[in-house]
Amino acid sequence: MVASDTLTVNPSAPAEEAEERHPFLVALGERVRNLRSRKGMTRKAVAIAADVSERHLANLEYGTGNASILVLLQVAQALHCSLAELIGDVSTSSPEWLLIRELLQGRNEADLRRSRLQLAELLGASGGVDTQGRLARVALIGLRGAGKSTLGQRLADDLGFPFIELSRQIEQFAGCSISEIHNLYGANAYRRYERRALEEAIQIYPEVVIATPGGLVADSANFNLLLQHCTTVWLQADASDHMGRVAAQGDMRPMAASREAMEDLKRILEGRAAFYSKADLAFNTSAQPLEQSFTLLRRQVRELLHLPA
Repeated sequence: MVASDTLTVNPSAPAEEAEERHPFLVALGERVRNLRSRKGMTRKAVAIAADVSERHLANLEYGTGNASILVLLQVAQALHCSLAELIGDVSTSSPEWLLIRELLQGRNEADLRRSRLQLAELLGASGGVDTQGRLARVALIGLRGAGKSTLGQRLADDLGFPFIELSRQIEQFAGCSISEIHNLYGANAYRRYERRALEEAIQIYPEVVIATPGGLVADSANFNLLLQHCTTVWLQADASDHMGRVAAQGDMRPMAASREAMEDLKRILEGRAAFYSKADLAFNTSAQPLEQSFTLLRRQVRELLHLPA
C-alpha cells in the first residue's frame, strides 16, 4: 500500500512557479537526489522501498512537494540513512562529519566523554580544555532553587574567591531583566548575552565561583565553554524543594504560571539531567540541612581543586 501524502505540485511546473519553491524544500530535494545517487539507486527503486509513489518522490526531489514527516522517514529508511541526514543536520553535511558520526555511533557515555575531551585537546587553544584554569574556577549548575546562590556565596568566601551570579551579569550587559530580554529580543539574543557574560567572567577572573542560569546547559556552545574552563558542580534537589525554595524567595511565578507547575518542573529536570550529569561533581542539597550541605560540599570541592580540607 502506497503511503498517502500531499505532494501535489508537478515537477514539470512552469519556471515562475518553480521560482516560488521554498529554499528548504529545494535543498531537501537536492539531498534526496544526492543520497540516491550515492547509494546507486534509481528513483523507482527508492519509491518502491519507501512505499511511496514515484510521482511523490519526484516532487520531493524537485522541491515542489511538502512531504509529511512519515514519508520522509520512509524515504530515509529506503536510502539507509538517518532522518537527520535527509533533513540536513550539520553533522551530516560532509564526508568527514559522517565518518566522525560513524566512529561515535553506539558508544557509551564514558567513551563519548573521553572522545570529546581528546578532541578539545586536539583542537588546541581555540577549543582546548583550560586544565589549569579549571582548577581555580568553580561553576555551579542546576535549576533555580538548588542552592547555587546561597551555597555559592559561602563557598566563594571559604575559598577566598570572588562570587558572581551570571544572570546578574547578563542583565547588566543587556540593560534589562532576563524576562525582558526574552520578551523584547528573543531566545537567540539571550544566548548571545549569556555567551558574552560567560566569556568575560572567564577572562576577568582567574579564580571565581560562578552561579550559572539553570538553562545554560541548553546551549551546547555555552555549556562546552563552561566545561572547558571551569570545574562544574551540579547542585541537585528534589522537585518539591526547587519549587518551595523559589517560592520562599518571594517568586510565585512558577506556581502561578501553570496548574501543572510541578509536572512541568519534573519534565525540565528530566530533560536537562543528561546535560547536568556532565558536571565534575553532583551534590544533592535536599539530602541534609544547609549547614551540613555546605560542610560536605566544601570538602568535596576542595578535593576536586586539590586544596587542603
